Amino acid sequence: MAAPSSRSSCPRTPRPPAVSVVGDFNLWNPAAHPLNPRSDGTRAASVALPAHSTHAFRYLAAGDYWFDDNDAGHHDGTNNHLHT
Repeated sequence: MAAPSSRSSCPRTPRPPAVSVVGDFNLWNPAAHPLNPRSDGTRAASVALPAHSTHAFRYLAAGDYWFDDNDAGHHDGTNNHLHT
């Protein structure tokens, strides 16, 4: 079995009270992977994902504000996709 890989998310965002990375890897649960503010104005979270897999994800901010990762490997019109 391949070793899991890790993905750190670092989008620049306005400063809403809460932003999370949600996806098929955490059952789209915003409480599972909140993004923590960093001193450079980005937010980050680490998510362990299995190697050689594809995952759909998006970012969710307070107020039901969904947004994309412009650096994601693929967009399908609804979700971003990450290939590990």
